[in-house]
Amino acid sequence: MIYFDNSATTMADPEVISTYDAVSKQIWGNPSSLHNFGEQAFNLLEQSRQQIADLLGVSLSEILFTSGGTEGDNWILKGTALEKRQFGNHLITTAVEHPAIHNSMEQLKDLGFEVTYLPVDEHGRINVADLKAALRPTTILVSVMAVNNEIGTIQPLKEVGDLLKDYPKVHFHVDAVQGIGKGISDLIFNDRVDFITFSGHKFHAPRGTGFIYAKRGKRIAPLLSGGGQERNLRSGTENVPAIAAMAKGLRLLLTDEDKKVAQQRAIRDHILDHVKNYPLVTLFSEENESFAPHILCFAIRGVRGETIVHAFEEQGIFISTTSACSSKKHMASSTLSAMRIPEAISTSAIRVSLDEHNTMAEADEFNAAFDKLYDQFKKLSNETAK
Repeated sequence: MIYFDNSATTMADPEVISTYDAVSKQIWGNPSSLHNFGEQAFNLLEQSRQQIADLLGVSLSEILFTSGGTEGDNWILKGTALEKRQFGNHLITTAVEHPAIHNSMEQLKDLGFEVTYLPVDEHGRINVADLKAALRPTTILVSVMAVNNEIGTIQPLKEVGDLLKDYPKVHFHVDAVQGIGKGISDLIFNDRVDFITFSGHKFHAPRGTGFIYAKRGKRIAPLLSGGGQERNLRSGTENVPAIAAMAKGLRLLLTDEDKKVAQQRAIRDHILDHVKNYPLVTLFSEENESFAPHILCFAIRGVRGETIVHAFEEQGIFISTTSACSSKKHMASSTLSAMRIPEAISTSAIRVSLDEHNTMAEADEFNAAFDKLYDQFKKLSNETAK
């Protein structure tokens, strides 16, 4: 089996599973309990928080645990809206965000907030001039993803941060779910960023784990009320085994990061250089540093994306249509739509997404399978054109 769907989810690392198993068996106390067993759980919880903070170069108090990227995005957007509504009701994001952002914004619109969606160019990238023009005295939040989950575009976070230095009261949020461990930490953690979202299952940690970075002094309202965990900001008994495992996963991810990034980029470019020579192929990801190293998106014109996915599955290769969150719903790519790609092409898009465990030999197998399947795809495309 060749697994090229890592942007959907990654396989849990054996060392991560070992940590989860050991903590589950040995330290199952509630970290809010007063007894010594609870204290052990609390200490491990805070050790995990400290490890994550140290790995990212931030303070322990700036790390707050969540159940993953969707909760983190919802919390930061809605928490900002609730906390700062007395100062304004205008929110800005891009037209190519993950549904966790887009649908949260739409829900906030229903509650009376105003939302501006920034357009993107043919590469899926915003223009900072459009952001500057969109800012109002009532703007309270700007949310921009680090790496697009469908085609891999890296957004101009530094330029956005530079602009927002003149607007210190506006919260700046970055969804870094696809960006962690991909060689762009300097962009994600620029001085102007206030909130960042991370999801554990994107870096070999258990599903249902995640955390946010919340810059010291920046306030958001809680979404979950209850026992007062996470400094009264995110109530609910903490999943200590999974959190400890997530901290292990992050440490493993960031070890030799530059080497891993170079390997993923080389594999991605090897596939890109192969498929681009076929007449029916339309590329959406590019071979340069403006795109993340692990995502390759392209279409085979006239062939439905799900047809391509299943054809490769029969060859033992697992890829996806553009976004795992919409693939089973047979929805057109929101990113490609925002890029003004015709629906006849966007519905043919597929995504290859890598991690540090993929190899050049697997890329060669993918290319060989592509050669084998292309005649089949060409026939389907010709039938569609009739």
